[in-house]
Amino acid sequence: MSEFDAGAVGAPEGGEGPGIRILAQFIRDLSFENPRAPEALRAGQGQPQIDLGVEMNARGREDGLFEVDLKLSAKAVREDGALFVVELLYGGVFQIAGIPAEDMEPVLLIECPRYLFPFARRVIADVTAEGGFPPFMLDPIDFAGVYAARKAQEAENVGHA
Repeated sequence: MSEFDAGAVGAPEGGEGPGIRILAQFIRDLSFENPRAPEALRAGQGQPQIDLGVEMNARGREDGLFEVDLKLSAKAVREDGALFVVELLYGGVFQIAGIPAEDMEPVLLIECPRYLFPFARRVIADVTAEGGFPPFMLDPIDFAGVYAARKAQEAENVGHA
C-alpha cells in the first residue's frame, strides 16, 4: 500500500504545468539464483515456463519528494526444476509538482514505474546473461492494468470484511 502526503505537492513555481522529475534511481535489492548450474545451461532442452511478479509501492518523504519502488520477480522452471530465480527491487526518488491530490496515487503507482521499468528491465537482462542464460527481456508491463487490478482486489477485500 502506498503512503504519501499529497498535500506536500504544490503548483510548480512560475505557473508551469504538471511535472515529474527523476532525481535518483537505484537498486535497493537484487537476488539471482542459478540452483542447477552448470547442468541447466546446456542447450537443446525444452523452453522453460516463466512466472512473473510485479509490485509497485510509493511513499512520501519529509523533504516533499517521493520514493517509488518497482519489484520485479521472474522464475524459470522446467519439468525437472527451477533454472533461475531473479528478484529485483528497483527504486527511484521523484519530484512531482502540479498534480492534484486526488491524482497522486495513480501518478506514483503508474507513471513513476513506467519511468523506472526500462532500467529495471536491463538489470534483469544483464544478470540473467551473466548467469549463463540468454538475456531475459521482460515484455512491457501495463502498469495501469496492474494498478486497476490491485484497486479491484482492495475493493473486494473491503467488501468481504
